Amino acid sequence: MAAILRHDSKYDCLTCNTFLMTNQQYQQCLEACQACATACHQCAVACLNEKDVEMLKICIQLDLECAVICNAAATVMSMEGRFSDQLCRVCADICNACAEECEKHAQHGMEHCRKCADMCRKCATACEELAAVGH
Repeated sequence: MAAILRHDSKYDCLTCNTFLMTNQQYQQCLEACQACATACHQCAVACLNEKDVEMLKICIQLDLECAVICNAAATVMSMEGRFSDQLCRVCADICNACAEECEKHAQHGMEHCRKCADMCRKCATACEELAAVGH
């Protein structure tokens, strides 16, 4: 760590900037995953309270899957896990699938699905960016 924080060469400054950038991305991604999991749980509960729950089965299933993977990704990132970037790739895929499904229902006035879709898209973007950096 001392070598990273020492700024006596151009290389050390680049290393330090990369380190700070990835730590900031880690934190942003972790927070996006936590917020997404919460939005997905809220959406699933709201869907269960709609009149036509049968029509929302896929949405509820994806909400629950998305919440689980987001919580798992946040937990692994909080431990600085070796497989965080791989888990983030999977998380982004599930978040995008959940967003697609929720967007269908948002078009019919379901505000909870719109909020969930927005949060899923934000989380997917954060996860994709973190996975692209690789750790």
